Amino acid sequence: MTDSWANSAPGPPTASGADLHLELDLEGPGLRSGLMDALREAVRTGRLVPGTRLPSSRSLAADLGIARNTVADAYAELVAEGWLTAQQGSGTRVARRADPRTAAPAVPRAKPTRRRPTYGLLPGSPDLAGFPRAQWLAAARRALTVAPHDAFGYGEALGRVELRTALADYLARARGVHAEPERVVVCSGFHHGLMLMAEVLRARRVRTVAVESYGFDVYRDLLTSAGLSTPPLYVDDRGARTEDLARLRGACAVLMTPAHQYPTGVALHPDRRAAAVDWARATGGLILEDDYDGEFRYDRQPVGALQGLDPERVVYFGTASKSLAPGLRLAWMVLPAELVPEIVAAKGHVDWSSALEQLTLAEFIASGAYDRHLRSMRLRYRRRRDQLVAALARRAPGIRVTGMAAGLQVVLELPRGTERSVVRAAARQGLAVGGMAQFRYEVADSGWQLPEQDALVVNYAAPPDSAWAGALDALCRVMP
Repeated sequence: MTDSWANSAPGPPTASGADLHLELDLEGPGLRSGLMDALREAVRTGRLVPGTRLPSSRSLAADLGIARNTVADAYAELVAEGWLTAQQGSGTRVARRADPRTAAPAVPRAKPTRRRPTYGLLPGSPDLAGFPRAQWLAAARRALTVAPHDAFGYGEALGRVELRTALADYLARARGVHAEPERVVVCSGFHHGLMLMAEVLRARRVRTVAVESYGFDVYRDLLTSAGLSTPPLYVDDRGARTEDLARLRGACAVLMTPAHQYPTGVALHPDRRAAAVDWARATGGLILEDDYDGEFRYDRQPVGALQGLDPERVVYFGTASKSLAPGLRLAWMVLPAELVPEIVAAKGHVDWSSALEQLTLAEFIASGAYDRHLRSMRLRYRRRRDQLVAALARRAPGIRVTGMAAGLQVVLELPRGTERSVVRAAARQGLAVGGMAQFRYEVADSGWQLPEQDALVVNYAAPPDSAWAGALDALCRVMP
């Protein structure tokens, strides 16, 4: 018989000590030496790290079903050899110093890695230091206090009704979304929601989803890996050229960022908003609207969600990733009524998101804390943006800044042919920035060529306050 687990084997319950995984032949000869070999091996391989407290001899003997004296003798001999230490009141622990002649390194030596940037201005993240910890904790306490017992169960696939109700009210008020709790589905991020939508589209025999010619390649790759063709819908200074949708063969859906095109920052022109909805109505197509940073508007009136123009032809995606933090893993879809059962089936009829986080966000929104947080962050981000524009005007007056009326990033237009060298120079300064080329999507022989545009996409929101001045100085130093 081989006992692989201590503190989980049948026997009297133990009062203290860590769980131990030991390969020990209880029927073989030399029980004490076998126990000692198993403990040495656990230390050598790093499964027992220096300082780990071992179970008492009584506990380990009871768990393994062997005599206590056997364990005590094994411990004593390993202490004498230097593998373990024993001190009154502190128990038996793995020794801090191992014998270099016998012990292998506990942790394999890591391969050299590239130096981590000192400053991160890559698009995609808010200021994580600005997460409202105290207010979130207060909302969590209130939500947990009144949470019904069924909140601790598996939950329904749509998500907690408290969050769906709060979102329906908020989205109607703040983003002009036609939302009812029964149409809202909670998911664990936009990526998860798009994955579900891709599965539904495939089940509907859709084969082609148009995507904007500038965008995040991860989402395009997700659609492609789901077996969907992704022809580009080209973007210019008025947003996506939605009048071209009718000429895209077989396109039955389109993924768009109409309120603030990612990453160029262009708002979709009203005529093109209307053209997109007209196309969807005429063809039975779907518009997948990614409203990734819809709450952040500075120098213009807020642009309402496209979904409000036709709730039956637009799937609205929203997320807490930019407004709060991506680590919450909370996002939502507002669906045409006919799609709700299909998305629920794609989710496997289960809720993927933490019920407690959903209840906390519902309370955070209902209490007004969400609106207060957004107002505070708008002021902070606008101040950052203004400082960036002013610094570039002083130190790099030839750089044109665009896409700055909303969102968390701006586009810095560079002299032709300099984008790659500027990105490399920034890296040498410890500054992580994104070049426009990494967001450009072109298909050979498509009949439409994107104009060459050398530019940086700079996220002014991400650095914490303590790093912002240094990041801004480093950015100005690398401008041509």
